[in-house]
Amino acid sequence: MRYGMMLSGDAGLDSLIEQTRRLADAGFQTGWVSQIFGMDALTALAVVGREVPGIELGTAVIPTYPRHPLMLAAQALTTQAAIGNRLALGIGLSHQIVIENVFGQSFEKPARHMREYLSILGPALNGGKVQFKGETMSADTSFGPIAVPGSEPCPVLIAALAPLMLKMAGTLADGTITWMTGPATVADHIVPTMGGAAEKAGRPAPRVVVGLPVCITNDPEGAKERANSAFAIYGQLPSYRAMLDKEGAVGPGDVAIVGDEESVTKQLQTVADAGTTDFSAAPFGSREEQDRTFQFLAAQL
Repeated sequence: MRYGMMLSGDAGLDSLIEQTRRLADAGFQTGWVSQIFGMDALTALAVVGREVPGIELGTAVIPTYPRHPLMLAAQALTTQAAIGNRLALGIGLSHQIVIENVFGQSFEKPARHMREYLSILGPALNGGKVQFKGETMSADTSFGPIAVPGSEPCPVLIAALAPLMLKMAGTLADGTITWMTGPATVADHIVPTMGGAAEKAGRPAPRVVVGLPVCITNDPEGAKERANSAFAIYGQLPSYRAMLDKEGAVGPGDVAIVGDEESVTKQLQTVADAGTTDFSAAPFGSREEQDRTFQFLAAQL
């Protein structure tokens, strides 16, 4: 299992560069940036990757609805060229409340939307001709392929939790990125659903990127309470709530990885045994606890 960490752009680009440099210097294999309402993830990674070599940089994740797949392909390939082809392109549906209330778009049949999106994005990233007309989107690159000098196709990972989405992650993409999904659900639902679809389609075993909050602490019960507070929204959004229910978790604190070094070592082994290929840690807690968590995870590399 490879180790990575979520990165924050809240304090600006200079801070993001320093966070990434710290990860790379410590030997982490991946760094992930989310796309919400602030900093543009791909633009940020193009800047960060020019400053920090070696480490794979990924988006976790870019909402699909606001960007046409041909535009996203051009952006992703430009970032690829800028950072020496180290991009993992994570995309996702976002949530109905965001797409409809913020962007004013229809969230009807989201699985159909993702299928059509990937039918355009995949060939475009690989330099192929795209002539596609679906129910909700179309594309025609008869003028020529999306071509960015110095770029190579990047892996596409989708935030997939429901069965239809997981099957798409195995057949039309290169894997999935999960968040707030515990190891039992990864082992019993995520991996077999996606992996079975990939195997049936004759495709390689997909990547399974699992993101969870982590806190090395002497007060695990207190840390769970803090996780329930800090990540409360994920216990309310329907897609994450469904995964917490599968895990038998009351709230985010029940899937957060918390405890002392010995306890967290065992919990991480459970995550690895579930079929996780890449672990993305989101350290939380006091500054001392976050530093302790970073040092512990670095020692696992």
